[in-house]
This record gives sequence, C-alpha cells and structure tokens, in this order.
Amino acid sequence: MPEQTIDAYTPAKMAELVENIGVKKAALPAVPTLMLGILAGVFIAFGAMFYTLVITNQYMGLGSARLVGGIAFSLGLILVVVGGAELFTGNNLIVMAWADRKITTTRLLRNWGLVYIANLSGAVGAAALMFWSGTLSFGDGAVAETALEIAIAKVNINPLQAFIRGILCNVLVCLAIWLCFAAHDVAGKILAIIFPISAFVALGFEHSVANMYFIPLGMLISGGEISVTGFLSNLIPVTLGNIVGGGLFVAIVYWSIYLRKYE
Repeated sequence: MPEQTIDAYTPAKMAELVENIGVKKAALPAVPTLMLGILAGVFIAFGAMFYTLVITNQYMGLGSARLVGGIAFSLGLILVVVGGAELFTGNNLIVMAWADRKITTTRLLRNWGLVYIANLSGAVGAAALMFWSGTLSFGDGAVAETALEIAIAKVNINPLQAFIRGILCNVLVCLAIWLCFAAHDVAGKILAIIFPISAFVALGFEHSVANMYFIPLGMLISGGEISVTGFLSNLIPVTLGNIVGGGLFVAIVYWSIYLRKYE
C-alpha cells in the first residue's frame, strides 16, 4: 500500500492539482456544468442568508460584528467545495490550465459563461424563495431591513471602487480554494476556507455571485426602489474585478512561479 501522509501538499503540488482540475472542469459537459452552477448559486445564497441574519440587531463593535458575519458567510464556500459545485469566482483559477495551454480560450470562456449564468439562476431563485418564505419578518421585520440596507449600499458603490473591491475579494476567495488543495480531509478544507472568506466579508469586498442574491432580494423587498440598472451597475464592475483578482493575481502569479517553463 502507498505510504499515507498527513503533511499538507506543497505549493508546487497544489499548482499541479489546480491545473489538472481546471482541465477537467473545462471538459465537463454542459448539463452537469449548469446543474452544478445552479447549486453553487444556491449555496452562496445560503451563506448570504446566514450572514444577513447574524448581523441583524447586533450589539458588538463594527469589526467583531463583521467578523462573525464573515464566519457565517463562509458556509457558502464550504458547501461549494465540500458538497461539490461550480462557482464562477473559484473557476477563475482555470486560467492556470489556459496559461499552460492545456485548454483553449474557447473552452475557458465556455465554462465561465455557463457557470456564470447558472450561478445567477441559482442565486436569484434562492432570493425569490427567501422573500416568499416569510423568514425576513424575523425580529419584527429587522432581517428584511438589514437585507434591504445591504442591497442599497451595494448599488450605491462607485463603479471603480466596486471593481477594486471585486479584485480584492476574489484574491481571497481563490486563495481559500488554493489552500483547500493543501488539505487531506474535510476538516482541513473547512479551516482553509473560513479565514480568507471571513476576511473578505469583514473588509467589505465584493463577490459577484453573492451580489446575485443580495441585490435581487433587495429589489423584491423594495418593490422597485432598486432597479435592474442599479443591479448591473454593481454586478458588471464587480465581475470584472473578480476575474482580475482570481485569474491574474492568483492563477497567473502561481502559474508563473510553479508551472511556467523557464529557459
């Protein structure tokens, strides 16, 4: 039998694993890609629901409240990684396989397009179910007020700031997924996820798939106060920032260090 080890994988080995997974993701047929993408949208929405409840009527200081909320939000990525799902922001790491010419640009964009649409469908669907569930009435409507405040704040972010926050967010999200490849068990993966994800949430960075839940929910609660234009004014720069953060600042950097062939 092969020798078992509890040591974490080295970064070089992690780079190989991420690249190989990227090749498999890019080759996945459309139907399972879409289904797994819908699941990821719902999973991230669950984390967002939990976050909204946790920060409602909190009496802790700013940093403490956002930290606790961030830990709650980590539920979303834990479900994605451990349960198995296709998340657009995490799939920005497929750029490593693209940079090494293991997949084509068409394959890369196909995966991103299918997963993005599926994430949007899952997140918006979860927002509708949350709105109809009646649980926003908890605390005499305080949870609904928190959800609306979150959505309004997001659509009022300056586009440049939204783009930069998107970059910073997906650096941490992709690093969380990167760290998961060092772990050998579920507990290790969960621990690897919690700190980077709680950090991005606490720091107020912007995650495109989370916003696919937060803002549509606010649109439903407000009854028209938040428009589709307002939604897109946040989602587009945040999405572009997420691509730069995950694809360039994590995937390309680690590919250049561990996988690029130097003369």
